[in-house]
Amino acid sequence: MAEKDSVISPRLQQLQDELEAGGKGSLGSFWKEIKAQGAPLVEKIEGDNQYRLVTFLWQASGDLLSVSLISLLTNPSKHYMRHIPDTDIWYLSLQLLSDLRTTYQFFPEERSASAQRSDDSNRDTYLPDPHNPNIFTFYTEAEDPTGVKFARSVLELPDASPQPWITPQKGVAKGKVHLHTMESKILENERRVWVYSPAKYTSELGRPLSLMILFDGWAYANLIPTFTILDNLIADQIIPPTVVVMLDSLDTETRLKELVFHPPFNQFLVTEVMPWIYMQYAVTTDPGKTVVGGSSAGGLAAAYAALEHPEIFGNVLAQSGAFSLSPSWETDFGWLARQYALREKASLKFHLDVGTLEKNSYHELRGRPSTLEANRHMCDVVTEKDYPVHYVEFSGGHDYVSWQGTLGEGLKALLG
Repeated sequence: MAEKDSVISPRLQQLQDELEAGGKGSLGSFWKEIKAQGAPLVEKIEGDNQYRLVTFLWQASGDLLSVSLISLLTNPSKHYMRHIPDTDIWYLSLQLLSDLRTTYQFFPEERSASAQRSDDSNRDTYLPDPHNPNIFTFYTEAEDPTGVKFARSVLELPDASPQPWITPQKGVAKGKVHLHTMESKILENERRVWVYSPAKYTSELGRPLSLMILFDGWAYANLIPTFTILDNLIADQIIPPTVVVMLDSLDTETRLKELVFHPPFNQFLVTEVMPWIYMQYAVTTDPGKTVVGGSSAGGLAAAYAALEHPEIFGNVLAQSGAFSLSPSWETDFGWLARQYALREKASLKFHLDVGTLEKNSYHELRGRPSTLEANRHMCDVVTEKDYPVHYVEFSGGHDYVSWQGTLGEGLKALLG
C-alpha cells in the first residue's frame, strides 16, 4: 500500500483504510461510484470555501511505467501521478480555486515503450478522461487527409463563472452565415471567409451595421459557438446588429507567419479585405463601431492592426493575446506594448482577457514572459496611456473553453 500521508483525498484515504482492513470489494465499489458520479473527484476543504480538493484518477491494471496529467494546472504542464500499489488507481490531488474552468488530458506510458519521446511527439497519444463526460473536441476538417482528432476533458468547478450566451435560446432569431472564398494578391494565397449577418440584417439596411473582423475564422466558426453568442447578444439588445467577418488562417505555418507582426497581412486587411466588405455588406466605416479581434496570436495581430491603422479599427478584442512575442527584427520581448507607449495616442478601445493559469505554458518559454504576465503588462501600458480598457482575468487556461465565455463579455464592452 502507498504511504498514508501520500493520499490527501479523504475519499482515497477511506478507500486505502478499507483495503488495508481486507475489504476486497472496496476497490470495485470505488470505481462504480466514480463511474456513477463522474471524475475528477471534487471534495470540499474544511474551513475553506475558496478552494476545492480535486483528485484526478486514471484506472489501469496493466504494467504501466507512469501516468501523467497534462494541463496548465501545474508547471511544467506534464505532472506525474501517484500509483497506489496492488490497485489499478493512479491519482493526483490538487487544491484548486473553486471558480476554475479548464481542460486536461492524460498520458499513460507503458513499460514496453522503447524510448522516452519528447512531449511534442507524445501529443497524439494524450487521452481524455474516460470517467468525465464533459469533453471538448478539437477536430480537423473532412477535407484534411490526416483526419486527426484529439479531445480534452473539461474541469468545471462549482463556482465557475457563467457563460450565458453560448447556448441557443428559444425564440431567438438566427443570423445567416455565408462562406466565401477570397484570393489575395498581396499574400499570394486564397482563404475561406465566414460572414455572419444578423437576423434583422435586411430590415436594418437603412443604417450601416457595426462590424467585427475575427482572425482564426475556422476556429471561431467551429470550436466556439460564435454565431449563437451573436444571436443571443443581439436579441437581448446587449450589442447592436453586427456583421462579423471571420478570416481563415489556412495552416499553422501560414498562421504564425501572418499573425505575428507581418506588415503584408495588415496591407491585405486594409486594401483587400475592408474594401470587399464595404462593397458586399451594409456596414459602418466608422472605426469606433469596428472591432478587430482574435485569440492568442490572433489577439496579437488584432492589436497590431489597430496600432498601424486606428483610422479603420477603433476597437481591439484580444483573448489571451500573445503579447510576449516580438517581431523578428527585435531582440527584446513585448515590442507591441512599447510601441503603444511610444506612439501618439489614437482613438482606440480595448478588451483584453487572459487566464490566471496562463502563468504556465504547454511550450518552453525560453525566457519570455508568460501570457498572463504579458497581458498584465499590456493592460498597464494602454491604461497608463489613458486608453479605455476592459480587462478580464478568468480562472482558467489558454483554451476555447474559456474564450467562448469571454467573447461575449468583450463584445458587450466594446459594442454594448
